[in-house]
Amino acid sequence: MSEQTQSLQEELSAAKRKSAKPMLWVAMISMVMFFAGLTSAYVVSMNREDWVTFELPQAFYISTVLIVFSSITLWLSQKFLKKNQLSQSLTLLVLTFILGMGFVWYQYVGFNQLKEVGLYFTGPESTVSTSFIIGITFMHVLHLLAGVIVLLVVIYNHFKKKYTAADMLGFELGAIFWHFVDVLWIYLFFFFYFIR
Repeated sequence: MSEQTQSLQEELSAAKRKSAKPMLWVAMISMVMFFAGLTSAYVVSMNREDWVTFELPQAFYISTVLIVFSSITLWLSQKFLKKNQLSQSLTLLVLTFILGMGFVWYQYVGFNQLKEVGLYFTGPESTVSTSFIIGITFMHVLHLLAGVIVLLVVIYNHFKKKYTAADMLGFELGAIFWHFVDVLWIYLFFFFYFIR
């Protein structure tokens, strides 16, 4: 490989690194706008005569605790990676994944708890309020599943020792997205808790 080709590849790599985080932030801003639109529609719809208020399922409380802990374990994993303590970092990263899957499971349990009290997403027994909460929550779960895929890629790369304290961009991008999805759920949880 010639010096010119190698220099060009280094420049392209540097350009990718510089643009990766801004592109991720643009994507996250668009997601914020999407959920802001959904929650705004929820608030406007509360004026309907057929609006029904209800308690959040207990499973949503558990899933909220799990997702908060997943952000903590991911943050600790990144701290260990910065110190080049790779095995501790990988262990905490896997724990983050397990907590994320626990979140998804308890969201599913929460949907079933809504059904058990007669609240459905669609059909003759559905209400506007339950359709909104289930629809918005389901859209968040889809975004979280994207986060789970990102975590799996980060775990794989970490296992292959592609990250070090000096080169952790992929890890950082995955962590930013995961923390974003976590904060988004916390916003939605408190939104549904206080605005009914």
